[in-house]
Amino acid sequence: MKTEVIHQKGYEKVVKFRDIGSGLISYIAVHNTALGPALGGCRMWPYASHEEALADVLRLSKGMTQKNALAGLNLGGGKAVIIGNSSTGKSPALFKAFGRAVESLKGLYYTAEDVGVSAEDMRHVARETKNVAGLPEDMGGSGDPSPFTAYGVFLGLKAAANQRFGTDDLQGVKIIVTGLGHVGFELCRLLSKAGAKLIVADIDVTKVRRVQDLFGAGEAHPVEAFAKTADIFAPCALGGALNDATIPMLQVGAIAGAANNQLKDAGCGDALHKRGILYAPDYVINAGGVISIAEEISGAWDKKKALAQCGRIRRTLEAIFDRSAVLNQATNRIADRLAAERLNQGQIPRNAQDIFEGVA
Repeated sequence: MKTEVIHQKGYEKVVKFRDIGSGLISYIAVHNTALGPALGGCRMWPYASHEEALADVLRLSKGMTQKNALAGLNLGGGKAVIIGNSSTGKSPALFKAFGRAVESLKGLYYTAEDVGVSAEDMRHVARETKNVAGLPEDMGGSGDPSPFTAYGVFLGLKAAANQRFGTDDLQGVKIIVTGLGHVGFELCRLLSKAGAKLIVADIDVTKVRRVQDLFGAGEAHPVEAFAKTADIFAPCALGGALNDATIPMLQVGAIAGAANNQLKDAGCGDALHKRGILYAPDYVINAGGVISIAEEISGAWDKKKALAQCGRIRRTLEAIFDRSAVLNQATNRIADRLAAERLNQGQIPRNAQDIFEGVA
């Protein structure tokens, strides 16, 4: 295993790992461990370059610091990426090598599954390190965290609806969902059950057809979806979808989705606020999966308890929405300051309002 330490300002540790025998090329970034060991999933993606992979792991690991902080967890933020095609490039040897990479960090970082990686893949990782979660249920793990992520987004979406429209009853509410992977599909199921009218988009037409057949959803082209008129927009694909090109197209009252790093930059949150579009900060609303995994790491994972813990997502969002309205500031700015305050305090607050005290 060849390793290269990359010195990156603002990050505690960034390492590139390369294992010739298995073909592993991976970056692990530990952003901040003020609250505890870093936790963040491993993403497998066919990055166009090593520079692109490094930029992604840095961005994602910082987001995990904020996510874990506002989820009320005693865990820091980290992330891993593996360069490769998840459809054709997986092997037990690859993930065992990745497990050795995780183990070399000596407990500084806990990994789990993310885009392109499954609970079954974590089975191989666990042969080389104990610092892994999201394991299959037959290994005592919590399994796929997607249903918990989707449930947290569902609760957060209801909070956004209540703030923007005065009710969290989703019966007849028109919602656009882009990205129909594990989380997007499960969110559609929950929304359909709640009576919402769905418009869905994905680059994979077979996923669109499945949601249409099961939930009677309408269809939109992935690009055209941004210009559709609806009540709520739920981005559940990859990051950067809310940018200078797409924000002017939006014809919705609120944005509440599962994707990480939805805003291209912080200024895009200001643009949404200026337009009167309520934005549920991504790293707050999509924390259900990490909440479930944190329960697993604690050694006492219980499905009912994990689902109940997801309720804190709605309470935190409500506090952010209220403060945003009082200060007339973008919700992402409020959330960033809230996360920073939690990190400075280094302790779990009783509720989000406790953190806000004394924060201008």
